[in-house]
Parts: sequence; structure tokens; C-alpha cells
Amino acid sequence: MNRNTVKNLPRGLLLPATIIAFVALSTVTTRAQETGGDLGGGAGIFRPKNPETKHGAANPSKPTGPTKPRPTGPSAAEAEAKFSDALDAGNDARDARKFAQAEQSYRLAIKLKPRDARGAYGLGNVFTDQQRWEDAEKAYRQAVEVSPANADALVALSFVLVQPRTGAGNAKMLADAESFARRATQLQPNSAVAFDRMGVAMMVRGIFNKDTEAAFRRAVALDPNFVVAQIHLARVLRHLNRYDEADPLYKNAVAQASDARTLVLIADAMQAEQSWNNSESVLRRALEMDARNPGALFLLGRFLVVQKDYAAAEPVLKRAIEVNPKDFQSYNILGRAYLGLERYDDAFKIYDRGAEFASPGDRKQLAGAFGFAGVGDGFMNAGRVRDALRAYERALFLDPVNADLHAKVAAARAKIS
Repeated sequence: MNRNTVKNLPRGLLLPATIIAFVALSTVTTRAQETGGDLGGGAGIFRPKNPETKHGAANPSKPTGPTKPRPTGPSAAEAEAKFSDALDAGNDARDARKFAQAEQSYRLAIKLKPRDARGAYGLGNVFTDQQRWEDAEKAYRQAVEVSPANADALVALSFVLVQPRTGAGNAKMLADAESFARRATQLQPNSAVAFDRMGVAMMVRGIFNKDTEAAFRRAVALDPNFVVAQIHLARVLRHLNRYDEADPLYKNAVAQASDARTLVLIADAMQAEQSWNNSESVLRRALEMDARNPGALFLLGRFLVVQKDYAAAEPVLKRAIEVNPKDFQSYNILGRAYLGLERYDDAFKIYDRGAEFASPGDRKQLAGAFGFAGVGDGFMNAGRVRDALRAYERALFLDPVNADLHAKVAAARAKIS
């Protein structure tokens, strides 16, 4: 990666280890400016571990003592077995990326034992895998409320809180993210992941100092093979202009990467630092290891859209949606590709599908020039006024106070009449 490219990066917020929103248009590459809009993030690489179950207990159907009258309703052991079965089913479905099934199983676990944090924690994991950040936050907060000393839930909650949410107030969430991660380090002082997440929370808050560096160095000391923490440490050192320390660390992390999720992190870092071409080979290597990795698919699709290779981006982003059908940003970027190809009917359809999974801030974005308003403009330029009106009205439904959209609707209606 070119050191001069890194030195010329804007000295603002460095992005966390996940596939997240681009920097503002004023700081992205010329290609990104030409593509337009905020090409946001999709699936993250952080994957909280599954909740543990307790299937080592004796089988309640084979009593070892004298037979006693059967109580009304399931015994405690039977209830625990059903709860563990639900957790296991959720874990298996999650590992198979059958998210709807996993969600159903974890919800059953919560119903069976609402005061056991593992059900809510597992549910939060499924939402995290799908980048349903608000839902994940709610589930993890429920787990932490039930079990305040659950370090895994604290770490996962910290991760979710640093994800960008269009239109959301971030200051309180980011402060909470650091607080939860710090509490996790106190509960598990030998957890490299907890220290890494604490460092990320500080970094996202714009804190690049000796304390942030110390958090990552602690993570690396606890686990010298923790490539994610090495990359984070290298990025902090680069921000502090200590390139002679950062570059060997970064190269070592790249050389050590042996799994798809770590390669996705590396590619994300490259794209965040505007090293677009270098990210492509890393992403293709990740997809050789895991052809259904949602992060690799999204990032490769985003790379191709930035490169204006819209035709090549289409099948990649379709695959990303197939793997992760509730990820709004995959729909959003595929819509950008269709706009670039001037396939406005397809753009309308994919934006309409993505709207179902859009947050309130995303819905406003979806109404704009790189959403339904852009589709309407394309239809107008093609002389398809009625279709343009349909697109403008859809945009206005998503952003009803937008004065420009009101004007576009009025102009389209005037042409029809």
C-alpha cells in the first residue's frame, strides 16, 4: 500500500473493522465522486461466538432414583433440555446462514427462559450477521440487562454501537460502546477481543492517543496471532504518522491472514484508505476460501461500482443479496449499478425491495439523487414521464418533507396534464 496515499488521507475519523460507510464525498476518490452518493457498508467481519448450551446434563427421560409421581408440566430438567435444544438449533441455523430459522429458534429460547441471557445474546448475533443494527442493539441490551457480567454480550454490544446509522445520533452510542468494551476488559482482563473492541470504540470517537495504542498493544500481547488487532494498531500508528512502525505491522498482518473474514477486514481497510485496486485481489482470494462470504461479496461489488464496471458488479451484488437478503446496502449499491447502466426499471425494483430493510435515515437517502429521485430523473430524460412520476412519488413517500421532490412531482404531473 502506497505510503503517500496513506499520508494524504483526511485526518478525521478512521473507520472500524467492519464494512462501513464511505468517508464523505469530499474525501473519496474521483471515481467515487463520479459514482456519487454514500456507498455505505454491508456485512461486517466481526462474528460473535454462539451462546453455549448445557447438553451434558442427565437425560430427564431416564431417572436414576425411585419413580415419583410426575408433576404437572415439564420438569426443570426437561425445560432446560428444551431450552438447550432451541439454542443448538439456533446455533446450527446461524452457522448455515439460515438466518430466519436461527431467529425463530432463539426467540423460542427466550420464550422458554426469558431470564437467561443466552437466548437474547444469540438473537443479537443473528441480527449482527444481517447488519440489522437497531435490532441487534435491542437484543444485546436485553442480554446485558439480564446478565450485566456477560462479557461476550458487552463486547458484541460495543461492536454494534460503533456501526454507522444514517441520521442517528452517534455521540451517546459511541460513548456507550467504549464503556461497554471497557467493562468487558475488566470482567475478562485476558480477552484480546475485548481490548481490541475498546480500542476500536476509542478510535471511532476520534481518540488517537497513547491510550488507544495501548488498548491494541494489549490485545496483540494477549494474542500475538490476532491479525485484526494488528491491523487496528497499524492504522492508529499511521494516524500518528509513525509509518516506520505501522507498515511492517500491516504487512505482517496481511501475510498471516489465512481465513476469509480476516481478508475481508484487510480489504475494507484498503478501501477506507482509498487503495481500491489493491483490495480486489484480497477480496477474490477471500471468495476462493468462502464463496458465500457476504462481506467479500459486498466489498467486491462496491469496488466494481466505484470502478464503473457496473455489469460486472451486478452478479456479485445479486449474490450478496442472496446470501444476506436483509442487508439494505447491498440493494442500495446494486441500485447504483443499475443507474449507471441506465436500467431504470431494474433500479426501481431493487430500490423498492431494499426499502423494506432501510432504517429511517436510509429511507431518506433512498429518496435522493442516488435512489428513487435518480430513477425518476432517468425516466424523465428517456421521455417516460408517467414512470418518472411514479418514481418521484415513491421518493416523496420516503421523504415527504423534501421540497425538491415536491417540485419534481409537480413538474411531472404538469407534463402529463
